[in-house]
Amino acid sequence: MVRDTLLIALYAAVGAAGAGLLGMGLLRLLRNRSVALSLTVVAAVTVAAMLAGTLLVSWAMLLSDHDLWVVTMVCLMAAVVSLAVALALGRQVVRGSRALTEATRSLGDNGRFTPPAAAPTAELAALSRELAATGAKLAASRERERALEGSRRELVAWISHDLRTPLAGLQAMAEALEDGMVDDPRVYHARIRTEVERMSGMVGDLFELSRIQAGVLALNTTRMSVYDLVGDALAGAAALARERGVSIVGDGVEPVPVEVDGREMSRVLANLLVNAIHRTPSDGTVAVSARREADSVVVSVTDGCGGIPPEDLPRVFDTGWRGTDARTPPAGAGLGLAIVRGIVEAHQGRAAVSNVPGGCRFEVRLPAAV
Repeated sequence: MVRDTLLIALYAAVGAAGAGLLGMGLLRLLRNRSVALSLTVVAAVTVAAMLAGTLLVSWAMLLSDHDLWVVTMVCLMAAVVSLAVALALGRQVVRGSRALTEATRSLGDNGRFTPPAAAPTAELAALSRELAATGAKLAASRERERALEGSRRELVAWISHDLRTPLAGLQAMAEALEDGMVDDPRVYHARIRTEVERMSGMVGDLFELSRIQAGVLALNTTRMSVYDLVGDALAGAAALARERGVSIVGDGVEPVPVEVDGREMSRVLANLLVNAIHRTPSDGTVAVSARREADSVVVSVTDGCGGIPPEDLPRVFDTGWRGTDARTPPAGAGLGLAIVRGIVEAHQGRAAVSNVPGGCRFEVRLPAAV
């Protein structure tokens, strides 16, 4: 009995293996053809394997012709039904695949992806979701690119304006000095020096911003106290504050340690303070504070500018942005806040701005030193 069972299993395995190998060869030849055809081949191979195994076992068992015919007819009918089902399923998968292909083509043509109404298989549904997510990311990337291009155009226009005016003045003063039409050349020399220093500062800002945007800003971080950083920044801005009649208050500055590049962070605080002083009217106050929040250190600079229009808040740190009323110096080229954001993000931090009663508050959030 055991021997007969083993022989039956052996004959069935041999027949099924032969049909399977034949099917593998066919699938390899048809690997670049339709999914429907591949599914039909798979169904045919399945039925053929069953038929081959059954016929071999029937031959080995010496069944009668009638029994052999009955078994063969059963297998053939199963083959017909299986092939029909495989063709129907294959056509459905092909339709879903073609619909997904058309939707993907539209993503390449106009950048929009509209997923098909229904995917016939879980794999195609997952692929459709991934393509939809990719389309959304591409749309956001294009929007950022358009915004960046707009900022660059504004920057070029404003830089051209801000350079043309002092260059014209320098040319006029140089011609006046050459013609000897100046009673006191020292006055013109001082003006020329002032304009050259201002233009040098603009060129320096452009170079710094180009390094930040190129990702080549090298940071030499050391452990230092925020208290010292803020103190140095306040001392550096004191003269400008006195000149414009603005008070600087440095209350609430905690001696929290941070790992930063002292030179670059001093530039960040200087840019924020100069911006706040220029925007604050005479007899106004600029307040600076620094505190620890969880694993971060938050340095804030609050001015008395009266606030920023809500629609402009998202653009404050954009390259070249200077606000609707900032078209001439001392507004500068609109690079200071863009440099602030770039340096802070290079320190794995974040810069933000919000309106407060009477003005606005710029916050720099940095990782606290362990």
